[in-house]
Amino acid sequence: MEINMNKITIEKIKESRIQTIDFNNLPFGKHFSDHMFEMDFADGKWGEPKIVPFRNLSVHPATSAIHYGQSIFEGLKAQKAENGDILVFRPDMNAKRLNESAKRMSMVEVPEDIFLSGLRELLELDKDWVSSNPDQSLYIRPFLFATDEYVGIRPSERYKFLIITSPVGAYYSEPVAVKIETKYTRAAEGGVGQAKAAGNYASSLYPAKLAAEEGYRQLLWTDAKTHTYIEEAGTMNVIFVINDTIITPSEDTDTILKGITKRSVLEIAKKWGYKVEERPVLVAEIIDAAKNGTLQDAFGAGTAATIAHIRLIGFEGVNYELPTIESREFSNRVKNYIEDYKLGKIEDEFNWMMVIS
Repeated sequence: MEINMNKITIEKIKESRIQTIDFNNLPFGKHFSDHMFEMDFADGKWGEPKIVPFRNLSVHPATSAIHYGQSIFEGLKAQKAENGDILVFRPDMNAKRLNESAKRMSMVEVPEDIFLSGLRELLELDKDWVSSNPDQSLYIRPFLFATDEYVGIRPSERYKFLIITSPVGAYYSEPVAVKIETKYTRAAEGGVGQAKAAGNYASSLYPAKLAAEEGYRQLLWTDAKTHTYIEEAGTMNVIFVINDTIITPSEDTDTILKGITKRSVLEIAKKWGYKVEERPVLVAEIIDAAKNGTLQDAFGAGTAATIAHIRLIGFEGVNYELPTIESREFSNRVKNYIEDYKLGKIEDEFNWMMVIS
């Protein structure tokens, strides 16, 4: 449906809280900017969009999202270019993926033009919260959840869509040690692994906690049936470089989230002339490559960290050290390229950026 964004209601905060934030000490996801975008779905239609001061929500104890898990979200970032423009990396893909998640979770879809226009309006209002420090960004969290006041298992008839923003520093400041998980499962075929559903992250917390007790920062998830194929890296997609070939698990399975950063990395790699393979990736293949020295690189790709270098892979009680970070040609090159791209330091050759002047 079409909603006239010119009719958006804007309620400005009386006094900004930005002076209370120490931008020299920014933990991830702890502070939030002055305003948020909000829109409700009821009686078969979306209500008028509005921007209001950031505030707590009041919900009924029977709110169906709490009981039955109809809750999905996205994550993206805004950064400030040297000329003062606010830049957002590929937000159209986040809008599309949110609706793919909504379809799988039997939720109402958010019109993409509303998602993008509401985001632009919110960032224009809170532009001062986007730091000029290139190591910082304004993390953007759009999310949709069911709001029926009803304890009964059915798709909700009412929903709330919000966009909140948070000034953040680096997500991973150091290369990470990961463990190949062969007992617990992130997602199974026919499940909701390809949806960015809140429950997917809840189910990952316990095995990640066990891995942390062994000294690993994250997990390499494997397939639910045999635990012989690698699927994702913690909360990110995973990419390997073996014999100068970029290799990543195929998204043909419905257990892997379609990563926007990963897709961007692959498109860049192809343009640069690298050989790229999207296919099933065996655990044994990665371990063999680590043993014989042909595993040149491994990293996670995601919004929060962009590129998270993997320094060590643990499997069946053995830790396999990877090449030094400084020696990794591809991941360092693509990390620097994407970071410069997001800051407007290089030409937008792929037409990926939302620009707010």
